[in-house]
Amino acid sequence: MNSIRKHLPAVGIALIIGMAVLHGPVAQLPNYHQFADQMTLFGIPHFCDVLSNIGFALIAIWGGWQLAPDREHPALADGWSGYRLFLIGLFLTAFGSSYYHLEPDNFRLVWDRLPITLACAGLLAGVWGDTHQRSSRSLTIILGLYGVASVAWWYISELAGNGDLRPYLLLQGLPMLLIPLWQWIYRTPESERWAFAGALLIYLIAKLAELNDHEIANLLGAPTGHTLKHLLATAAAALILSCLIQRMRSEKLSNCHA
Repeated sequence: MNSIRKHLPAVGIALIIGMAVLHGPVAQLPNYHQFADQMTLFGIPHFCDVLSNIGFALIAIWGGWQLAPDREHPALADGWSGYRLFLIGLFLTAFGSSYYHLEPDNFRLVWDRLPITLACAGLLAGVWGDTHQRSSRSLTIILGLYGVASVAWWYISELAGNGDLRPYLLLQGLPMLLIPLWQWIYRTPESERWAFAGALLIYLIAKLAELNDHEIANLLGAPTGHTLKHLLATAAAALILSCLIQRMRSEKLSNCHA
């Protein structure tokens, strides 16, 4: 039974890739850059969509400040390479997304999507290192390069008139499948599984808010759906980092009592 469970992630990845191949190219929505937030304040266009990115930088700085001193601790060392890339991706997202939302177009979107892929790649590699109890360094490099290549693939294919988001969307979707599976298979403590599940659920709601940008704006005015996406994604990242920080505090407390 255990051997069957350990093959489930590979089966899931194969199924998703097979479905993506059969589906064919996934084009970007033609009105993608037409966001509901048209507010200009203090000379900043799309003010809410721009300003709501600051949380990513603040959370990344806080997470790095709390976790970096313990990067060689056995409870964090295996996943640290991945989590470090996760923090870097979050920090750069604040700037890349702000740059994009000031004047949305495909070229600026590259600099929004690149750090997002780094954050996704880092999170995947970090959890893999934690659950498999192996260094995440090599997987971090592989997934990071894949993330950069996925954005390049989309942009080049977009310039050629046949934009394809499949590789990019794959990296965004895999955490939803693989993180719960890995944590279940390798018996991650229940409290951490619930924390990561909550973060993934919040991120899923964030993506739904993004897809309903104008509808939420019509309902709430401000914030718009895309602004909410930024805020919810920040909350999801904060929950993951809080979980890791709590793990380290518990480990230190246990060592003190030992």
